[in-house]
Amino acid sequence: MIYPEIKRRPSRAVVVGGVGLGGGAPVVVQSMTNTSTADADATIRQVCRLAEAGAELVRLAVPTKADTAALRKIVAASPVPIVADVHFHFDRALEAIDAGVAKIRLNPGNIRDRGQVRRVIAAAADAGAAIRVGVNEGSIVDRTDEARHAADLARPLDELMVEKMAEYLEAFQEADFQNLVLSAKSHDATTTVAASRRMAMRWDYPLHLGVTHAGTAATGAIRSAAALGALLCEGIGDTIRISYAGDPAAEVDAALELLYCLRLRPRKGLELIACPTCGRALMDMEPIVEQIRQALAGVDFPVSVAVMGCAVNGPGEAEGADVAICAGKGKAVLYARGKRLRTVGLEEMVQAVVEEVRRIGAERQ
Repeated sequence: MIYPEIKRRPSRAVVVGGVGLGGGAPVVVQSMTNTSTADADATIRQVCRLAEAGAELVRLAVPTKADTAALRKIVAASPVPIVADVHFHFDRALEAIDAGVAKIRLNPGNIRDRGQVRRVIAAAADAGAAIRVGVNEGSIVDRTDEARHAADLARPLDELMVEKMAEYLEAFQEADFQNLVLSAKSHDATTTVAASRRMAMRWDYPLHLGVTHAGTAATGAIRSAAALGALLCEGIGDTIRISYAGDPAAEVDAALELLYCLRLRPRKGLELIACPTCGRALMDMEPIVEQIRQALAGVDFPVSVAVMGCAVNGPGEAEGADVAICAGKGKAVLYARGKRLRTVGLEEMVQAVVEEVRRIGAERQ
């Protein structure tokens, strides 16, 4: 079957420690450690774990000088480029650049002094480091002046975020600094979509996508998919982070699955398709699907498996899947690449699917 392809938004190319963002490069997955960066060994272990999960960039919080002091060791040991997340203290940015990070994240809401920003730009330019200007809903409203605060609150948030971004970028344009990535994040999915659309129309810099304060995996996956999925389907976005409270490796798994589902990245392992088990199903599908998932969890080549519970959707899914099993009353039909192979008993379903997947894997070696 031939599916439509997403047409990516044209953007300039930026290189972050050897990883390309924009310029037609694949969408890059990133995550962020939740260890204390000052604990270099613990942070290195987590960075390596995130890289193994599929993260191509890893960001670290550096709120203190002890954190930036640990960066040189972390950068040297990391299998992927390291990004320093800087807030409030521009000195942390200078220290991080000196330690060899590939990119700095600056927040216009809490490092506003243009002289300080210019010093960071100059240091990044000398070191060949990239900078992400990341606007967050929580820090963009001016709370230093009562009148400005009231005026900011009266504005549509997506407009305000992009306006603040434009003001901040003046210093980068004056310095002719082009190694830039932009982002505008909110906990609200529609605000994130609206602000990112505005940036995509106004600038051609690569865009980082994410929903901030997304919550736990239970709600964060849906909130993030709503915003990031909408934007990616429009071709907007060059690097993404799905952020959860908890294990950051789960962020990487979710981000990769989103890219797989949109065919923005070729799947490396099992794609499991299962019917929703309506009243037509003649058997309990959930345990069968779970048994197949567990049995094929170690598959390291791209293969699609469809597990269907009736004859309505089964034949159609069988045409599009590498391996399919369509269950009926007391028996099931096994398919491979749309061709009917044989009928098996229900107790043989799982083994039949696993054997056929393994046969396909052996063919591809």
